[in-house]
Amino acid sequence: MKRLASAGPSPAPGQHSDPGFSRAVVDWQRQHGRHSLPWQQSTDAYRIWLSEIMLQQTQVAAVIPYYQRFLERFPTVVQLADADIAEVMALWSGLGYYSRARNLHRCAQLVRDEHGGAFPADATLLATLPGIGRSTAAAIAAFAWGERAAILDGNVKRVFCRVFGVEGFPGEKRVENALWERAQALLPEADAQAMQAYTQGLMDLGATVCTRSRPACPSCPLAQRCVARETGRVAELPQRKPRKPVPVRHADMLVLVCEGRVLLQQRGPSGIWGGLLSLPELALDVRDGPQAAQQVAQFAAGFGPVRDTGVLPERSHGFTHFTLHFRPWLVRLDEVSPAVAEAAPYAWLPLASVAGAALPAPVKKLLLGLFGANDLLAAA
Repeated sequence: MKRLASAGPSPAPGQHSDPGFSRAVVDWQRQHGRHSLPWQQSTDAYRIWLSEIMLQQTQVAAVIPYYQRFLERFPTVVQLADADIAEVMALWSGLGYYSRARNLHRCAQLVRDEHGGAFPADATLLATLPGIGRSTAAAIAAFAWGERAAILDGNVKRVFCRVFGVEGFPGEKRVENALWERAQALLPEADAQAMQAYTQGLMDLGATVCTRSRPACPSCPLAQRCVARETGRVAELPQRKPRKPVPVRHADMLVLVCEGRVLLQQRGPSGIWGGLLSLPELALDVRDGPQAAQQVAQFAAGFGPVRDTGVLPERSHGFTHFTLHFRPWLVRLDEVSPAVAEAAPYAWLPLASVAGAALPAPVKKLLLGLFGANDLLAAA
């Protein structure tokens, strides 16, 4: 086991230090924490890294099947690096936040090309790799090598804010810096196994006990020192980000089908659904009335003779910073013009392959609803 090393600047002597805090977390985790998650059965940095990236902004239950499928297809980081990005995106499809998948692939390639196929055993170096921030790097280093490095993900921020009565929105730089100082000062002065238990314990507390709503305070090992509980402010801390109106965007999408295939468009590498196949989006001059249908039919006619056109009910999908309302237009062609059969950036996908394709979740749901289990597939 690698010896413990300290990541990041050390706080002033005594500043925020509380040995009892780390002891309570370690003891609780060993007795009550989670011990059977798939990635906990190994100290392989590749497996730990894969799980930590998938767990960013995603619940454990949703991650487990994706994690298992990725390991089955890519048992090593080199095999992941050697894979085509389209296959990586297809396996990731449905997990959301697709920039993680692009960074995952790029990170694997850098580990292969610049680190000899092995992750650097140092949190500071790990944090320089694509998609690995300071907290994720610390978690990987703690679990893989027992490095003494502080984590500060959203769950840990919530635990700290409540236990120590931290005021202010934790995403604000001033508050976040203060939380990092506290996280560093609270690290246990112990062996690697204790460091691993402490890191996992903070994650487990935030995920299973000190939850955003309905926290199980009587079961918390930190209840007796929790400022929020003592002052009746558990529901108020951490303070939420000041609310702003959620922007709304509108889009028209073309569901163009012919001979059991649907037309898809390769999206660019950045932006929403970057790198995925999706339905073509149309920029209509007018969204309502006969003119809109005429523009849709005119666009579709560029791929072959149009049999019929119809508009479907509008659907919505929420992103982190906005809500997308998209209206699908179902268009059937009699045949596909040979000249545009596979003209980039367009491609024809068999409807029978939709379930396994690298499509955004709402697009896949739409197509499976239309063609997955009804007679429209035969008519397409």
